[in-house]
Amino acid sequence: MKSCNEKLAGLRLFYLYEKRRKTEYQICSLRTPLQLGNSLIITIKKLFLYLRNIKIRHKVATMKYTLTAPAKICGSIQLPSSKSISNRALILKALSGADHSIGNLSQCDDTNVMLRAFAQTQNVIDIGAAGTSMRFLTAYLSQCEGEYLLTGSERMKNRPIHLLVEALRSIGADIQYAEKEGFPPLRICGKPLEGGEVEVAGNISSQFISALMMIAPTTRQGLTIRLKGEVISQPYIRMTLKLMEAFGIQAEWNGNTISIPPQSYRSAPFVVEGDWSAASYWYEMAALANSAEVELLGLFAESTQGDSFVAKLFEQLGIATEYTERGVILRKTGAIVPRLEYDFVHQPDLAQTFVVTCCLLNVPFRFTGLQSLKIKETDRIEALKTEMRKLGYVVNDYENSIMEWNGERIAGEATPVIATYEDHRMAMAFAPAALHIFGLQVAEPQVVSKSYPNYWEHLRGVGFTVAEGK
Repeated sequence: MKSCNEKLAGLRLFYLYEKRRKTEYQICSLRTPLQLGNSLIITIKKLFLYLRNIKIRHKVATMKYTLTAPAKICGSIQLPSSKSISNRALILKALSGADHSIGNLSQCDDTNVMLRAFAQTQNVIDIGAAGTSMRFLTAYLSQCEGEYLLTGSERMKNRPIHLLVEALRSIGADIQYAEKEGFPPLRICGKPLEGGEVEVAGNISSQFISALMMIAPTTRQGLTIRLKGEVISQPYIRMTLKLMEAFGIQAEWNGNTISIPPQSYRSAPFVVEGDWSAASYWYEMAALANSAEVELLGLFAESTQGDSFVAKLFEQLGIATEYTERGVILRKTGAIVPRLEYDFVHQPDLAQTFVVTCCLLNVPFRFTGLQSLKIKETDRIEALKTEMRKLGYVVNDYENSIMEWNGERIAGEATPVIATYEDHRMAMAFAPAALHIFGLQVAEPQVVSKSYPNYWEHLRGVGFTVAEGK
């Protein structure tokens, strides 16, 4: 069994490998060790990242993109790798002390944040706005000997984490709040954890549950997780179990109980599949365009991602999916339902895509299971209602978990500027509206780097004009 320091050292080297990759979509193949261990190179890299982040923050604060859509959407798109799979795989690699590479690792901000966290030698770890990293690293560091301060952006400092902290404390973790009770930043004194049984609400973020699951095998007793009430985002929990299995872990999920005995992770090569959440915006474009044929590369028919259900849902909005050896091909059928009702409890990240698409296709809807949208990068329910009004659509919400549009319209703004609220999915879900809204602008367009850094370049590649302005 490798010590935490040895595991972190291996991940620091892996981070340096990743920074040397020269293409966005090359499958990672670490054939020869790089001699990059000296402190000068690491310091220079940190300085470069610091300056780059200052530049990005300045652009985010001032930039807008004006979008003009083509008459037809046609092209082949190499989708980004799955952020959800990449971030889980990095934690599992750390827990296993794996020597193998992770192929096709995501290039997005959230994954780069995780890589930087493992690479740095300081005990203060700033994960910015990366919620997945905050949750997974809270659990990981709690069992990794040492003292750490885990912090993030102002928005992150207002995203509640007390339920995960309480669960970890109940199995032996030493975690204190450095500022506000119940919120990051966290002071973590890592040590071996006892494990045992823990009870958590099933309707909290699945990332809390996944964070507990991934460290469960390392505890002395293993871990039995009892989920109370309705369990939301089940596909993400299944994804975690599937990935843990790929790294040698056996677990059982019966009813509302997940049982994971103490055992050792094993080193395993791993390749990350394409991101179905990113695919949803191309389905949206195909649905909104007058004519479309789009090939999306890197997707698997038998996917571990719950958002792969987007293919079934878009059948009701006139888009057929053909699976190939390379990915999928999207084609218009013209068969659109008069009304769409769906429970997004297991695919909450698709909600913004379908709210915008249905309104612009004039398809009334009622979407339930949206309770987790209130605690995402922003309050996505309020953000959607506000920005849809700019386009002339009055969307209502109920019980903090339901959104509905009954066809009510108002006068939209002549040149709407979509605010993105530091939320990558707001930018990507609203950009396709340019197919129906002439002169649409998107503010803070750099937010897409959180999960899909090449989004705007890919839009240009299929004929969109993306003009920069202030």
